[in-house]
Amino acid sequence: MSASRWGAGFTAVARFVSEIEAAAKQESPLKPGYVLAGDETFLQEKCRAAVLRAFVPADLRDFCLSDIDLASTSIFEALDRAQTPSLMAPFQVLFIRNVRQLYTRGAKKDEFAALDRYFRSPNPQALLIFVADFIRIPADTRRMEMDDKNRYERLAETLGEHCGMVELARVTEEDAMRWTVATAQEAETKLDPEAARELVDALGADMMLIASELEKLLLYTGSGNGGRGRITLGDVETMVLGAKQRSLYELTDAISARQPARALALLHGLLNSSDAGEDAAIGHLYMLARTFRQMLVVLEKNVRDQRAIWQALWQGFRIPPFAADDLIRQARRYKSRRDLMRALRLIARADLELRSSPPDKRLVLERLIYDLASEAKPASPWSSAQLSFEG
Repeated sequence: MSASRWGAGFTAVARFVSEIEAAAKQESPLKPGYVLAGDETFLQEKCRAAVLRAFVPADLRDFCLSDIDLASTSIFEALDRAQTPSLMAPFQVLFIRNVRQLYTRGAKKDEFAALDRYFRSPNPQALLIFVADFIRIPADTRRMEMDDKNRYERLAETLGEHCGMVELARVTEEDAMRWTVATAQEAETKLDPEAARELVDALGADMMLIASELEKLLLYTGSGNGGRGRITLGDVETMVLGAKQRSLYELTDAISARQPARALALLHGLLNSSDAGEDAAIGHLYMLARTFRQMLVVLEKNVRDQRAIWQALWQGFRIPPFAADDLIRQARRYKSRRDLMRALRLIARADLELRSSPPDKRLVLERLIYDLASEAKPASPWSSAQLSFEG
């Protein structure tokens, strides 16, 4: 596959890897340092792996590899380590993280002066890799936010004056799909197009998650492991948690849109695709309750975009990236807190019924989904008073 077909992030990594490999073979000179700019962790790991392969022998790793965090170690100490030859290894590699510390408030004249002095006469037996993951570079760099653009320009004017800049732009869904298909082919496994699409959609084009889940799928189906050598849509839906969550958000979409027939059909699909069948009912109820609680927070805090949702939902209560827009849209279909509280009461009632060992768990779930997706009946004076008391 030609490099021109890949997006900016993959292209930058390919260029960096080629440069590192050529330098390791002494086919071209090695820059004294590089800046990995961008928060795409997957691409950072690709760059790191290339450096380790080229310059860090496994048996010498403890002597020639340093991971330095500028939050706890000063840049002066890092540069001193880079300048001092190792007695145990012919070459040193230093990964320097938390580069943001060099650009926090307050003058950093001494720090940048020290960097300037080092790079004017760098140690030829050392390589510095600055991980600048405090910048977000979108797949389309024209859409970079002004704050990130200013940070990048400041980075280029300082470290970029001495180091090679590697722009780790976010991976597009199209690139993520190409990568999954190509990786599966390398493992002698065919990845069906609809399976690749579901894998990428379900995980919100999060490449670290995609790589992890693809590895599991390859172990499960790969021809090299006695499998059938093919990954189907059904495999993804069965094994990838995000795909199961997608089905749940489709269900809550039908519920919030007041479409009982569609909601019941989606419920049946969830039950039929689950290995546990009706026994998974409690788990489905838990996820429904969690989703409606998230909608309640979104509605109460008047969340209108993805950036705000990460601030509104605390750690451990957050949602998959692909579901953010869906959840916001669904929550805004409810006109008041009372509507969402009604849904949570219905779910709590069904949960109590399921835990009482009913003769037909499926019927309990069907009745719940029908009630959730139907318009609330006008309250009688007595029930209004009860709601007021409960609220």
